[in-house]
Amino acid sequence: MILPEPFTVEICEWSQQRDELAKVRYEVFVEEQKVPVEIEQDELDATSVHVIARDASGQVVGTGRLIQQELPRIGRMAVLKAWRRAGVGAAMLNALCDEARRRGYEEVMLNAQTHATPFYFKHGFLSHGPEFSEAGIPHQEMRKQI
Repeated sequence: MILPEPFTVEICEWSQQRDELAKVRYEVFVEEQKVPVEIEQDELDATSVHVIARDASGQVVGTGRLIQQELPRIGRMAVLKAWRRAGVGAAMLNALCDEARRRGYEEVMLNAQTHATPFYFKHGFLSHGPEFSEAGIPHQEMRKQI
């Protein structure tokens, strides 16, 4: 059995990690998924709580964010292709849910790309409402009690 490479996940500030976070998001969303570059970053980045995953050498391999609003929203979950299925996404999702709980929230939501809904179901999220399109990609709103 091949064990996954070690990685770390921590909460971080957009203002301090912007370049590293943006690089991963650009590679995943703009290059791979063809999301228009002009909508990949937005004004919510500055006020959101971010999570960053690094490999053993310190290179960033994943990111996500938590938008603080009445019903907090997890978004911009991105893991570099070489690191998918190694537990990085799960660790980042857990860190964001833990941070939301720590901040007093009882529920979180996210807009999952429909191909990723099995991942979120596995982590306790449930579908909410009809499927919709965002940036030309089918999505499903999902929610979880934390």
